Amino acid sequence: MNRTPGETAERTTERTVSDAPPDAERLRRWRMVLGADSADSTGCTLTGQDAAMDGALDALYGGGAGKKPNGRGTGGRSAGLGASAPSVARWLGDIRTYFPSSVVQVMQRDAIERLGLSALLLEPEMLEAVEPDVHLVGTLLSLDKAMPETTKETARAVVRKVVEDLERRLESRTRATLTGALDRSARISRPRHRDIDWDRTIRANLKNYLTLPAPDAATAGSTGTTGTVVPERLVGYGRSSRSAKKDIVLCVDQSGSMAASVVYASVFGAVLASMRTLSTRLVVFDTAVVDLTDQLDDPVDVLFGTQLGGGTDINRALAYCQSRITRPADTVVVLISDLYEGGIRDEMLKRVAAMKASGVQFVSLLALSDEGAPAYDHEHAAALGALGAPAFACTPDLFPDVMAAAIEKRPLPIPDKEYQP
Repeated sequence: MNRTPGETAERTTERTVSDAPPDAERLRRWRMVLGADSADSTGCTLTGQDAAMDGALDALYGGGAGKKPNGRGTGGRSAGLGASAPSVARWLGDIRTYFPSSVVQVMQRDAIERLGLSALLLEPEMLEAVEPDVHLVGTLLSLDKAMPETTKETARAVVRKVVEDLERRLESRTRATLTGALDRSARISRPRHRDIDWDRTIRANLKNYLTLPAPDAATAGSTGTTGTVVPERLVGYGRSSRSAKKDIVLCVDQSGSMAASVVYASVFGAVLASMRTLSTRLVVFDTAVVDLTDQLDDPVDVLFGTQLGGGTDINRALAYCQSRITRPADTVVVLISDLYEGGIRDEMLKRVAAMKASGVQFVSLLALSDEGAPAYDHEHAAALGALGAPAFACTPDLFPDVMAAAIEKRPLPIPDKEYQP
């Protein structure tokens, strides 16, 4: 059956399933899963686009020796994309032709990790061929210092595309969620009439309910009485102010394992900084501390201001953040780190305790990413939890809710316990 080169893997599968007998389709699928070494045992020979897809998979996930420079096998199943950039560019083009974008991103990440392709990303032609995603941005940031000038503009374009996609996805919900939280947290006890929150006012004054005789039968209940609530305490919404209602400090670990978290934190930092009712500070650290607040208007500049890798000194970073706090009761500090502390552990915990005692809302996120449960220091996480600062992994979609709860001083919406210390 003839197929055009541009057909995706899904379309190929759909046609094969409908055209091939069930047993033949089962053998074909097993052959694709098991690889070239199992061709004899399945009795199935791949042709056309199936063979091309198998070659692309074999180049990355095979094990053994005997690869040609273009990634096709010479007998044994082996891994390798050849020594030249053109062969890698061809392979990147192949996988984008045969697989959906989500699969392409996974394969690219595996190729960088398994086959050491990081150096090839320093070539503009390579960057133009890849599918941009958060993990690729992390890799590019880690290569920033080694990147030649001819590649930097291409790299910035790739990073900007990912950042803009993330902003479109995350900005509107973040703004809506935090604006509501700020309005609710600004309630005052002596509001003007039009600013009264009647629902909360009634709830706050139910103890002052008075039973009164009904003026006539039409308004009387079964007991012949009616009642009223005497509002001794009014609860209202605070009126808008040009001054910031809350101070937010994002303190982000830039060690190599936190790459995705750094990307998301930079995007969220830019979104928060654009909200006039928030004063946002972004601090990144390894063994040194860098304040990137003045670059928050452009998250791409923020990202290229980071230096992924190196050690970790959480205590030193928190000391800097603590020194910048002027309104403890109106401050939320968000530590994003895997908690592998290279500094002074006891001092770090004392610092967190001191901030909480002063009224600071302290949030500890083990990761800000879509990756699920990260690797982290369980002992430090448990110690923070004992201080009333539970540490947990957070997806980007959950982050606005976490921030809203911190602003309103409500319990944090901690995800399923299986992801927690």
